[in-house]
Amino acid sequence: MRSDIMKKGAERAPHRALMRATGIKSEDIRKPFIGVCNSYTNIVPGHCHLQEVGRTVCDAIRAAGGVPYEFNTIAICDGIAMGHAGMKYSLPSRELIADCVEAMGTAHPFDGLICIPNCDKIVPGMLMGAMRLNIPTIFASGGPMAAGKGKRGEATDLITIFEGVAGHQIGAISDADLEYLECTACPGAGSCSGMFTANSMNCLCEALGLALPGNGTILAESPERIELWKRAARRIVELAGDPEALTARDFATEKSFHNALALDMAMGGSSNTVLHTLAVATEAGVKLDLAKLDEISRKTPNICKVSPSSHYHMEDVGRAGGIMAIIKEISRLPGLIDPTAPTVSGLTLGEEYAVAPAPDGEVIRTLENAYSQSGGLAILFGNLAASGCVVKAAGVAPKMLTHRGPAVIFESQEEACEGILGGKVKAGDVVIIRYEGPKGGPGMQEMLAPTSYIMGRGLGESVALITDGRFSGGTRGACIGHVSPEAAAGGVIALVEPGDLVSIDIPNRRVELEVAPEVLEERRKKWRKPEPRFKTGYLARYAMAATSADTGGVLKSN
Repeated sequence: MRSDIMKKGAERAPHRALMRATGIKSEDIRKPFIGVCNSYTNIVPGHCHLQEVGRTVCDAIRAAGGVPYEFNTIAICDGIAMGHAGMKYSLPSRELIADCVEAMGTAHPFDGLICIPNCDKIVPGMLMGAMRLNIPTIFASGGPMAAGKGKRGEATDLITIFEGVAGHQIGAISDADLEYLECTACPGAGSCSGMFTANSMNCLCEALGLALPGNGTILAESPERIELWKRAARRIVELAGDPEALTARDFATEKSFHNALALDMAMGGSSNTVLHTLAVATEAGVKLDLAKLDEISRKTPNICKVSPSSHYHMEDVGRAGGIMAIIKEISRLPGLIDPTAPTVSGLTLGEEYAVAPAPDGEVIRTLENAYSQSGGLAILFGNLAASGCVVKAAGVAPKMLTHRGPAVIFESQEEACEGILGGKVKAGDVVIIRYEGPKGGPGMQEMLAPTSYIMGRGLGESVALITDGRFSGGTRGACIGHVSPEAAAGGVIALVEPGDLVSIDIPNRRVELEVAPEVLEERRKKWRKPEPRFKTGYLARYAMAATSADTGGVLKSN
């Protein structure tokens, strides 16, 4: 076993002595050592229940004949961090989490790893760390939150509250109604209930073969989720004790990434999945780029829309058959899904989705009745984004798939929020928020507040937003993010001036600044690289090493 290098032989007597101090017995030394990577913290609703989950998993590992060693990573709640300086730490925390997994799993060479993530950066951070360790690994997320219920019985969630804030600002929602939303839209533990980044990534883990079916959709506070955690624990002990077991990179192959991306496009996942999938693929040694993502998007029908793109939530997807039902339906298209890809259950992906139900026709549509014949995410190119940018096409109103309007420029998210709520944006405008990329932000903070404010002010079908930052998975509307190169790197987005006309053509994958090349060249001569916003601490170091969004925002190694 891999753990033998720290526990076998006379020269490891000191190591075993230290382990005995933690309570293990002589008979435990011969058992597989399982790392239990938990991300419990009681400030994050997606993670506040994970302490008990860790106990459940550890107990099941012991009962299955393994020795669990639990350790923790940090976890930042994007919703709580949003709207202040804390959001700048969200994406950078992904790298810290990956480093923690690598460090703990190398310093203490476990035979297997079970990861218990849930929210936005924690899932990809653990995936990146798992790729580096490359040992038998299973992901068992904390599960999604149930949707809330409004006064009329309608489903509500975190986005309902954000949009309610903007409605309250213009007098459309009373103090009492906003308070009611605040108290009911997030009813309990779990990752926020729509197809936001956390749930998108937990669903992609199923398609990558690194999680058991149901990982993305079974509610956090349900008996079925408890059984899923126990099954995962038993299975990781089996894998850790098998010298021929597949390791993390054996699952995260090119064909598995293609399967995951096809799922992403079919279910209209968060635009952040693009950023994270590229980063995980880099750690796995698999070549992916934005052009490949768009190629998959163009041939994958969008057959499922979940909040914020519809009134459905993760619990509805679970009732309709879950992620395997979506994959089963799109597998009808020749060559789109590779059914031979392995999964941690021991079955192939094809064997897993073979037993899934047919689409219900509502939550999960058939290919013949797809929302669109291309995927829920689209990659755009043009002079404003020479290296690409991303839009959640599934969340864009049909009339906004093409748009042309004058630029209204904000140099930060905070300035944009103030400007939108202050009435500086009108119908027909193209909002530009810049210097919010990995380097410029730094940290590429999410833009849920400004996009929600646009919606809340009734401008969702008349205003577009373009940024070198990124959006929450809860974002909807004509919101284009990840513009590369970013403004801080001298991208064209830095050269836009107020009133410049910007044209957007999502069906044809174009975003253009209608300014002559010679004019842009004159502007470039006058442009000066801005002073770093942070000169000390983690964000200063992060900004120096961060790469652009089109590479997943990973850190340079030299």
